[in-house]
Amino acid sequence: MTKHLQPALPQRHLYKLLDRVLGTMFDSEEQLLKTLVRDLVEREEFAVIGARLWKLIPERNAYRLLYQYGDVQHIPDSYELDISEQPTFGALAERRTVTDVETDAILRERGIRIYSATGVGRLVKVRGQKFYEYVIAINAPVVGDELASMLAIIGSAASSALQNLRHRREREQLARDLDRASEIQRSLLPDHTVEFLDYIAYGISVPDSVVGGDYFDYLRPTDMEEEQRLSIVVSDAASKGLPAAVQALFVSGALRMGITYHTKISSLISRLNTLVYETFPNERFVTLFYCEITPSASGLVLYTNAGHCPALHYQATEGRINVLEPTGPILGIAPHQHFSVENINMQYGDILLIVTDGILEAQTPEGQLYGVQRLEEHLRNAASEQPHTIAMRILEDVQHFSAGAQYSDDRTIVVLKRIAPQVV
Repeated sequence: MTKHLQPALPQRHLYKLLDRVLGTMFDSEEQLLKTLVRDLVEREEFAVIGARLWKLIPERNAYRLLYQYGDVQHIPDSYELDISEQPTFGALAERRTVTDVETDAILRERGIRIYSATGVGRLVKVRGQKFYEYVIAINAPVVGDELASMLAIIGSAASSALQNLRHRREREQLARDLDRASEIQRSLLPDHTVEFLDYIAYGISVPDSVVGGDYFDYLRPTDMEEEQRLSIVVSDAASKGLPAAVQALFVSGALRMGITYHTKISSLISRLNTLVYETFPNERFVTLFYCEITPSASGLVLYTNAGHCPALHYQATEGRINVLEPTGPILGIAPHQHFSVENINMQYGDILLIVTDGILEAQTPEGQLYGVQRLEEHLRNAASEQPHTIAMRILEDVQHFSAGAQYSDDRTIVVLKRIAPQVV
């Protein structure tokens, strides 16, 4: 049956078509555009007898036929039109929709005399001229302004749909990349618990999103002839999300390499600072607490605090808590910074508590800060417990304290405790 163009453009039918087709989730761009072309021909109210979908192939300076549908005679599959022989393709970049007389011999043999075409997708530069990624061309018994107007709406809507599809793919790919990054980050974290001489440490890190900038590790020399020692490090990258995770991984790798050499703590952290400065020109700032334990009857623990939030040293015999403030600046602010090393003596029952600012700066929905004082109270109340219990009680309290708050951050806790030997 012959189709006839309606005297007025059926706008409501066009919008229904676009809403149905472009509102569908498609797996590929070509699937989306082919569905649109087919539905455009099948809807009688549009009076379109045939339609074709062309794709720009920049390396061939041509458009290739991807799909054809309707009553027009079959065109050879993958047929190509050279852009230099078809000025209409170039004109679409300026006018979006063009009505023209067909000049290609093969297409004219198939009965295509006059057509309307619209550009779809992004503009790509070929030989210094811009061309649309895709072109939809249609034939109808009557070709005029109404048909061109309808096709222009279709081209614009299809371009938006392609952009949305690409954004969805990018988000899905980003989600997959973040999942993989999270797996890598988790694999680099040590076991929660480590025992060294008469010390037990327990650490846990909870990222705010899929990946985070907090990092903790237990480091030992790999050379068996090295002096027996254990290093504990907790760091926090100032940025958020993936950039922070990259910095955390960088710090982890640098420290793992540096610890293999018997380097003074101050030299190790100074070199790390310069590396951060040179490697991250935009997101430079990293805070870090580093301590080192060696066999010592006095429980000597050396530490440096590079702009990190204070660590807490609980002294069991006196029930007192010392606040270990920064001993140097944040990593990455400037090259060749100096970091001094301080020390504490951990007697039996003493605890060293190291956290990131996701703990101290946790807020209630009203904006009240968790703070050092509340952290000290929990440390005193749980001082007789094992490191695992102390860490989990603090973490649970912080989560309860900040429930419903808009702001949140990565949260990391490491608890080191010196355990008195058992009397047999």
